[in-house]
Amino acid sequence: MSVVPVTISHTVELEIDGENVRVREGATILDACRAQGRDQPTLCYGDTLTPINACRVCVVEVEGSRVLVPSCARKAEDGMVVRTDTERVRHSRKMVLEFLGSSVDLTTAPNVDGWMEEYEAKPERYGPPAPPAPEGARDRAQAGHHHAGDGQTAATVAQPVKVDNESYIRDYAKCILCYKCVEGCGTDWQNTFAIAVAGRGFDARISTEYAAPLPDSACVYCGNCIAVCPTGALMFKSEHDMREDGTWDESEQTVTETICSYCGVGCSLELHVQDNSIVKVTSPLDHGITRGNLCVKGRFGYQYVQNRPDEE
Repeated sequence: MSVVPVTISHTVELEIDGENVRVREGATILDACRAQGRDQPTLCYGDTLTPINACRVCVVEVEGSRVLVPSCARKAEDGMVVRTDTERVRHSRKMVLEFLGSSVDLTTAPNVDGWMEEYEAKPERYGPPAPPAPEGARDRAQAGHHHAGDGQTAATVAQPVKVDNESYIRDYAKCILCYKCVEGCGTDWQNTFAIAVAGRGFDARISTEYAAPLPDSACVYCGNCIAVCPTGALMFKSEHDMREDGTWDESEQTVTETICSYCGVGCSLELHVQDNSIVKVTSPLDHGITRGNLCVKGRFGYQYVQNRPDEE
């Protein structure tokens, strides 16, 4: 007779904003907040990615802790007392949003406008937004090549949108260095390692190896980096082009769920359609097969649907 092992799931109980919450052992404070219906703002956190605590916008106050802790990574503990809306928490979130908003273009980051209003963040009090320096700006400056044209130095010239393929674009003026794209391309999912963090400190940036164009890099165009990007720094070229033309309108889009027809794996697709044309493809994060990930065919291979023969 075979014996089936039984796994006992333990739970922990903690207090969040005066209410007792019970969650499974190993759950984070963010999990506990969501179980209570008190979701916290997040940018660098992804449901399918390893938390790396980069943006610090989800911080909460824990009784007995000297510093605010990131709710996305801190494990819930028995007897823990958490406060999510204290003056200290609100001030910290306000400052983080202001710092980000004063240095990065957040216009295509979902929910950020609401958080700015909720925490009364005013990035403009730090002056006009600073454009991101182009790749290699410090190297050129140290080499004595200070002028970049029109009287500007290399360090003050904004990095242009990188359009070097027909699938997706990279707009590093919107990058907050959350590392979600690096995680998705790396050990969390794709294991391609086409992109990584280059440079240190203020020179840190997301880049391909040796800053090579995407067609010359290890990129396999799965688009999983786009799926997790929280700000639109990585974006479908179709969406980028429509935004540039002023025709992108999510209120006019419908989303149809279907199964990818390219192979027998059974990946679930979400087809975003506007004006009877597919404008981008995503996959549900809670799907048991894809977990939000797709391959190049599933993510970008939908053009054949639009190639309808001319009606006679």
